[in-house]
Amino acid sequence: MTFANPGYLFLLLLLIPVIGWYIYELRKADASIQIGDTRILQEQPTSLRVRLLHLPFILRVAAITLLSLALARPQLTNRWSSESTEGIDIMMALDISGTMLAEDLKPNRLEAAKQVASDFVLARPNDQIGLVVFAGESFTQCPLTIDHAVLVNLFQSVEYGMIEDGTAIGLGLANAVNRMKDSQTKSKVIILLTDGSNNRGDIDPQTAAEIAKTFGIRVYTVGVGSYGQARVPVQTPIGTQYITMDSEFDETTLQRIAQTTGGQYFRATDNSSLKKIYEQIDQLEKTKLRVREYAKHTENFAPFLYAALLCLLGEILLRYFVLRTITQ
Repeated sequence: MTFANPGYLFLLLLLIPVIGWYIYELRKADASIQIGDTRILQEQPTSLRVRLLHLPFILRVAAITLLSLALARPQLTNRWSSESTEGIDIMMALDISGTMLAEDLKPNRLEAAKQVASDFVLARPNDQIGLVVFAGESFTQCPLTIDHAVLVNLFQSVEYGMIEDGTAIGLGLANAVNRMKDSQTKSKVIILLTDGSNNRGDIDPQTAAEIAKTFGIRVYTVGVGSYGQARVPVQTPIGTQYITMDSEFDETTLQRIAQTTGGQYFRATDNSSLKKIYEQIDQLEKTKLRVREYAKHTENFAPFLYAALLCLLGEILLRYFVLRTITQ
Protein backbone atom coordinates (compact mmCIF):
# COMPACT_ATOMS: atom_id res chain seq x y z
CA MET A 1 0.00 0.00 0.00
CA THR A 2 1.18 3.50 -0.84
CA PHE A 3 -0.09 6.99 0.01
CA ALA A 4 -0.82 9.69 -2.57
CA ASN A 5 -0.62 12.47 0.08
CA PRO A 6 1.74 11.15 2.75
CA GLY A 7 2.10 14.62 4.30
CA TYR A 8 -1.27 14.17 6.04
CA LEU A 9 0.23 11.37 8.12
CA PHE A 10 1.91 14.07 10.20
CA LEU A 11 -1.54 14.79 11.63
CA LEU A 12 -0.99 11.69 13.73
CA LEU A 13 1.47 13.74 15.76
CA LEU A 14 -1.54 15.62 17.14
CA LEU A 15 -2.37 12.52 19.12
CA ILE A 16 0.60 13.14 21.41
CA PRO A 17 -0.75 16.39 22.98
CA VAL A 18 -4.32 15.05 22.91
CA ILE A 19 -3.40 11.92 24.87
CA GLY A 20 -1.20 13.98 27.21
CA TRP A 21 -4.03 16.41 27.88
CA TYR A 22 -6.46 13.57 28.61
CA ILE A 23 -4.09 11.94 31.12
CA TYR A 24 -3.52 15.32 32.77
CA GLU A 25 -7.28 15.92 33.12
CA LEU A 26 -7.80 12.45 34.63
CA ARG A 27 -5.21 13.06 37.30
CA LYS A 28 -6.57 16.53 37.99
CA ALA A 29 -10.08 15.18 38.44
CA ASP A 30 -9.06 12.43 40.92
CA ALA A 31 -10.83 12.66 44.30
CA SER A 32 -10.04 10.86 47.57
CA ILE A 33 -12.15 9.66 50.48
CA GLN A 34 -11.24 7.93 53.73
CA ILE A 35 -12.88 4.65 54.64
CA GLY A 36 -12.17 2.16 57.37
CA ASP A 37 -12.34 -1.04 55.35
CA THR A 38 -11.61 -1.41 51.59
CA ARG A 39 -13.43 -4.72 51.47
CA ILE A 40 -16.64 -2.78 51.14
CA LEU A 41 -15.46 -1.33 47.82
CA GLN A 42 -14.10 -4.64 46.58
CA GLU A 43 -17.48 -6.26 47.08
CA GLN A 44 -19.26 -3.57 45.07
CA PRO A 45 -19.85 -4.58 41.40
CA THR A 46 -18.50 -2.25 38.70
CA SER A 47 -21.27 -0.92 36.50
CA LEU A 48 -21.18 -1.06 32.70
CA ARG A 49 -21.10 2.73 32.44
CA VAL A 50 -18.01 2.89 34.61
CA ARG A 51 -16.31 0.30 32.44
CA LEU A 52 -17.11 2.39 29.33
CA LEU A 53 -15.87 5.64 30.84
CA HIS A 54 -12.69 5.86 28.71
CA LEU A 55 -14.21 4.42 25.54
CA PRO A 56 -15.29 7.79 24.04
CA PHE A 57 -11.72 9.07 24.21
CA ILE A 58 -10.41 5.85 22.66
CA LEU A 59 -12.93 6.25 19.84
CA ARG A 60 -11.83 9.88 19.33
CA VAL A 61 -8.17 8.81 19.04
CA ALA A 62 -9.19 6.08 16.59
CA ALA A 63 -11.21 8.60 14.57
CA ILE A 64 -8.27 11.02 14.31
CA THR A 65 -5.98 8.16 13.26
CA LEU A 66 -8.39 6.85 10.62
CA LEU A 67 -9.19 10.33 9.30
CA SER A 68 -5.46 11.08 8.90
CA LEU A 69 -5.02 7.86 6.95
CA ALA A 70 -8.02 8.67 4.75
CA LEU A 71 -6.68 12.17 3.98
CA ALA A 72 -3.32 10.62 3.03
CA ARG A 73 -5.21 8.69 0.30
CA PRO A 74 -4.02 5.10 0.66
CA GLN A 75 -3.77 3.34 -2.69
CA LEU A 76 -3.38 -0.25 -3.75
CA THR A 77 -0.91 -0.42 -6.65
CA ASN A 78 -0.80 -3.17 -9.25
CA ARG A 79 2.38 -3.05 -11.35
CA TRP A 80 3.37 -5.06 -14.41
CA SER A 81 5.87 -4.73 -17.21
CA SER A 82 6.08 -5.62 -20.88
CA GLU A 83 9.42 -6.60 -22.42
CA SER A 84 10.37 -6.67 -26.08
CA THR A 85 13.75 -7.74 -27.41
CA GLU A 86 15.36 -6.47 -30.58
CA GLY A 87 18.02 -9.01 -31.54
CA ILE A 88 21.03 -8.69 -33.83
CA ASP A 89 21.82 -10.71 -36.94
CA ILE A 90 25.35 -12.10 -36.75
CA MET A 91 27.08 -14.09 -39.49
CA MET A 92 30.36 -15.77 -38.58
CA ALA A 93 32.87 -16.36 -41.39
CA LEU A 94 35.45 -18.94 -40.35
CA ASP A 95 38.69 -19.80 -42.15
CA ILE A 96 39.18 -23.60 -42.30
CA SER A 97 42.32 -23.67 -44.45
CA GLY A 98 45.29 -25.89 -43.66
CA THR A 99 47.20 -23.20 -41.77
CA MET A 100 44.36 -23.10 -39.21
CA LEU A 101 45.77 -26.40 -37.91
CA ALA A 102 48.82 -24.56 -36.55
CA GLU A 103 49.35 -25.37 -32.89
CA ASP A 104 50.31 -21.98 -31.49
CA LEU A 105 46.76 -21.98 -30.08
CA LYS A 106 45.67 -25.12 -28.23
CA PRO A 107 44.89 -27.68 -29.47
CA ASN A 108 45.11 -25.74 -32.74
CA ARG A 109 43.79 -22.51 -34.24
CA LEU A 110 40.69 -24.07 -35.78
CA GLU A 111 39.57 -25.95 -32.67
CA ALA A 112 40.23 -22.94 -30.44
CA ALA A 113 38.19 -20.72 -32.77
CA LYS A 114 35.32 -23.22 -32.84
CA GLN A 115 35.18 -23.44 -29.04
CA VAL A 116 35.30 -19.70 -28.40
CA ALA A 117 32.76 -19.01 -31.16
CA SER A 118 30.40 -21.66 -29.76
CA ASP A 119 30.55 -20.05 -26.31
CA PHE A 120 29.83 -16.69 -27.94
CA VAL A 121 26.76 -18.13 -29.67
CA LEU A 122 25.34 -19.64 -26.48
CA ALA A 123 25.77 -16.33 -24.65
CA ARG A 124 23.47 -14.50 -27.11
CA PRO A 125 20.09 -16.28 -26.98
CA ASN A 126 18.12 -13.43 -28.57
CA ASP A 127 20.18 -13.08 -31.76
CA GLN A 128 19.97 -14.81 -35.12
CA ILE A 129 23.41 -16.26 -35.85
CA GLY A 130 24.74 -18.18 -38.85
CA LEU A 131 28.01 -19.69 -40.04
CA VAL A 132 29.96 -19.44 -43.29
CA VAL A 133 33.20 -21.38 -43.77
CA PHE A 134 35.84 -20.69 -46.36
CA ALA A 135 39.20 -21.95 -47.58
CA GLY A 136 39.84 -22.06 -51.35
CA GLU A 137 36.06 -21.80 -51.74
CA SER A 138 33.19 -20.85 -49.45
CA PHE A 139 29.83 -22.30 -48.47
CA THR A 140 27.16 -21.73 -45.84
CA GLN A 141 27.41 -24.23 -43.00
CA CYS A 142 24.32 -22.79 -41.26
CA PRO A 143 22.02 -19.91 -42.32
CA LEU A 144 20.83 -17.35 -39.78
CA THR A 145 18.97 -19.18 -37.05
CA ILE A 146 17.68 -18.71 -33.53
CA ASP A 147 18.17 -22.43 -32.86
CA HIS A 148 21.62 -22.09 -31.33
CA ALA A 149 21.87 -25.72 -30.25
CA VAL A 150 21.77 -26.77 -33.91
CA LEU A 151 24.30 -24.09 -34.81
CA VAL A 152 26.74 -25.23 -32.11
CA ASN A 153 26.47 -28.83 -33.36
CA LEU A 154 27.24 -27.66 -36.89
CA PHE A 155 30.18 -25.68 -35.53
CA GLN A 156 31.63 -28.83 -34.00
CA SER A 157 31.30 -30.72 -37.30
CA VAL A 158 33.48 -28.17 -39.13
CA GLU A 159 36.93 -29.54 -39.97
CA TYR A 160 39.84 -29.07 -42.30
CA GLY A 161 39.45 -30.73 -45.70
CA MET A 162 35.74 -30.06 -46.15
CA ILE A 163 36.57 -27.86 -49.15
CA GLU A 164 39.57 -27.19 -51.35
CA ASP A 165 42.49 -25.63 -49.52
CA GLY A 166 43.46 -21.98 -49.88
CA THR A 167 42.33 -18.67 -48.37
CA ALA A 168 39.52 -16.89 -50.22
CA ILE A 169 38.82 -14.08 -47.74
CA GLY A 170 36.86 -11.99 -50.26
CA LEU A 171 34.69 -14.94 -51.26
CA GLY A 172 33.98 -15.88 -47.63
CA LEU A 173 33.03 -12.31 -46.76
CA ALA A 174 30.84 -11.94 -49.86
CA ASN A 175 29.04 -15.19 -49.04
CA ALA A 176 28.32 -13.94 -45.52
CA VAL A 177 27.02 -10.62 -46.89
CA ASN A 178 24.77 -12.47 -49.33
CA ARG A 179 23.20 -14.36 -46.43
CA MET A 180 22.39 -11.09 -44.62
CA LYS A 181 21.48 -8.63 -47.37
CA ASP A 182 17.74 -9.34 -47.21
CA SER A 183 17.55 -9.20 -43.40
CA GLN A 184 15.16 -6.58 -41.98
CA THR A 185 17.03 -6.41 -38.67
CA LYS A 186 18.43 -2.97 -37.92
CA SER A 187 21.78 -4.24 -36.64
CA LYS A 188 23.76 -6.67 -38.85
CA VAL A 189 27.25 -7.91 -38.05
CA ILE A 190 29.84 -10.24 -39.59
CA ILE A 191 32.71 -11.68 -37.56
CA LEU A 192 35.43 -12.79 -39.98
CA LEU A 193 38.24 -14.93 -38.56
CA THR A 194 41.30 -15.91 -40.60
CA ASP A 195 45.03 -16.54 -40.28
CA GLY A 196 46.13 -15.91 -43.86
CA SER A 197 46.16 -13.65 -46.87
CA ASN A 198 43.68 -13.67 -49.73
CA ASN A 199 45.09 -16.00 -52.40
CA ARG A 200 42.00 -17.61 -53.93
CA GLY A 201 38.58 -16.62 -55.23
CA ASP A 202 37.30 -14.11 -57.76
CA ILE A 203 36.20 -11.44 -55.27
CA ASP A 204 38.64 -8.98 -53.80
CA PRO A 205 38.26 -8.55 -49.99
CA GLN A 206 37.96 -4.76 -50.32
CA THR A 207 35.19 -5.15 -52.89
CA ALA A 208 33.33 -7.48 -50.53
CA ALA A 209 33.79 -4.90 -47.75
CA GLU A 210 32.25 -2.19 -49.93
CA ILE A 211 29.26 -4.45 -50.61
CA ALA A 212 28.88 -5.05 -46.85
CA LYS A 213 28.95 -1.30 -46.25
CA THR A 214 26.21 -0.80 -48.86
CA PHE A 215 23.91 -3.11 -46.90
CA GLY A 216 24.78 -1.49 -43.55
CA ILE A 217 26.71 -4.51 -42.27
CA ARG A 218 29.56 -4.01 -39.79
CA VAL A 219 32.48 -6.41 -40.11
CA TYR A 220 34.71 -7.33 -37.18
CA THR A 221 37.91 -8.95 -38.45
CA VAL A 222 40.00 -11.27 -36.28
CA GLY A 223 43.51 -12.27 -37.27
CA VAL A 224 44.71 -15.46 -35.56
CA GLY A 225 48.35 -16.37 -35.03
CA SER A 226 51.18 -15.85 -32.59
CA TYR A 227 54.18 -13.68 -33.37
CA GLY A 228 57.09 -15.68 -34.73
CA GLN A 229 56.72 -19.24 -35.99
CA ALA A 230 54.23 -22.05 -35.46
CA ARG A 231 54.14 -25.82 -36.03
CA VAL A 232 51.67 -27.08 -38.62
CA PRO A 233 50.83 -30.79 -39.18
CA VAL A 234 51.09 -31.95 -42.80
CA GLN A 235 49.84 -35.26 -44.16
CA THR A 236 52.54 -37.19 -46.09
CA PRO A 237 52.72 -40.73 -47.53
CA ILE A 238 54.54 -41.81 -44.38
CA GLY A 239 52.05 -40.19 -41.99
CA THR A 240 51.66 -36.86 -40.25
CA GLN A 241 54.74 -34.67 -40.31
CA TYR A 242 55.22 -31.22 -38.79
CA ILE A 243 56.61 -28.21 -40.53
CA THR A 244 57.43 -24.80 -39.12
CA MET A 245 55.94 -21.72 -40.76
CA ASP A 246 55.94 -18.00 -40.10
CA SER A 247 52.80 -16.68 -38.36
CA GLU A 248 52.13 -13.91 -40.84
CA PHE A 249 48.93 -12.79 -42.48
CA ASP A 250 47.57 -9.74 -44.26
CA GLU A 251 46.72 -7.49 -41.32
CA THR A 252 46.43 -4.46 -43.60
CA THR A 253 43.55 -6.01 -45.56
CA LEU A 254 41.75 -7.03 -42.38
CA GLN A 255 42.14 -3.53 -40.96
CA ARG A 256 40.76 -1.97 -44.15
CA ILE A 257 37.75 -4.27 -44.16
CA ALA A 258 36.91 -3.30 -40.56
CA GLN A 259 37.50 0.40 -41.21
CA THR A 260 35.37 0.43 -44.37
CA THR A 261 32.36 -1.17 -42.67
CA GLY A 262 32.56 0.59 -39.31
CA GLY A 263 33.79 -2.47 -37.43
CA GLN A 264 37.07 -3.18 -35.65
CA TYR A 265 40.15 -5.30 -36.24
CA PHE A 266 41.56 -7.62 -33.55
CA ARG A 267 44.55 -9.94 -33.35
CA ALA A 268 44.51 -13.13 -31.31
CA THR A 269 47.90 -14.56 -30.40
CA ASP A 270 46.70 -17.23 -27.96
CA ASN A 271 43.54 -18.82 -26.55
CA SER A 272 43.15 -16.19 -23.84
CA SER A 273 43.34 -13.23 -26.21
CA LEU A 274 40.93 -14.92 -28.64
CA LYS A 275 38.38 -15.35 -25.85
CA LYS A 276 38.79 -11.72 -24.79
CA ILE A 277 38.24 -10.56 -28.37
CA TYR A 278 34.88 -12.30 -28.55
CA GLU A 279 33.98 -10.87 -25.14
CA GLN A 280 34.79 -7.39 -26.48
CA ILE A 281 32.61 -7.94 -29.53
CA ASP A 282 29.85 -9.20 -27.26
CA GLN A 283 30.01 -5.92 -25.33
CA LEU A 284 30.14 -3.80 -28.49
CA GLU A 285 27.07 -5.46 -30.00
CA LYS A 286 24.43 -5.50 -27.29
CA THR A 287 20.91 -6.74 -27.83
CA LYS A 288 18.33 -3.99 -27.26
CA LEU A 289 15.81 -4.76 -24.54
CA ARG A 290 12.81 -2.47 -24.26
CA VAL A 291 10.87 -2.59 -21.01
CA ARG A 292 7.56 -0.78 -20.52
CA GLU A 293 6.25 -0.57 -16.98
CA TYR A 294 2.60 -0.06 -16.14
CA ALA A 295 0.97 0.78 -12.82
CA LYS A 296 -2.70 0.83 -11.85
CA HIS A 297 -3.61 2.70 -8.66
CA THR A 298 -6.84 1.89 -6.80
CA GLU A 299 -8.05 4.41 -4.22
CA ASN A 300 -8.55 2.78 -0.82
CA PHE A 301 -9.41 5.75 1.43
CA ALA A 302 -13.14 4.99 1.71
CA PRO A 303 -12.89 2.21 4.36
CA PHE A 304 -10.74 4.45 6.57
CA LEU A 305 -13.15 7.40 6.15
CA TYR A 306 -16.23 5.30 6.95
CA ALA A 307 -14.50 3.78 9.98
CA ALA A 308 -13.55 7.28 11.23
CA LEU A 309 -17.17 8.44 10.90
CA LEU A 310 -18.38 5.36 12.80
CA CYS A 311 -15.89 6.09 15.57
CA LEU A 312 -17.09 9.71 15.82
CA LEU A 313 -20.72 8.58 15.85
CA GLY A 314 -19.94 6.02 18.56
CA GLU A 315 -18.22 8.67 20.67
CA ILE A 316 -21.19 11.03 20.36
CA LEU A 317 -23.68 8.31 21.33
CA LEU A 318 -21.62 7.22 24.33
CA ARG A 319 -20.75 10.69 25.55
CA TYR A 320 -24.16 12.31 25.25
CA PHE A 321 -26.52 9.42 25.85
CA VAL A 322 -24.99 6.37 27.58
CA LEU A 323 -22.43 8.16 29.81
CA ARG A 324 -24.14 11.51 30.18
CA THR A 325 -24.74 11.28 33.95
CA ILE A 326 -21.11 10.31 34.57
CA THR A 327 -19.39 12.99 32.52
CA GLN A 328 -21.62 15.87 33.64
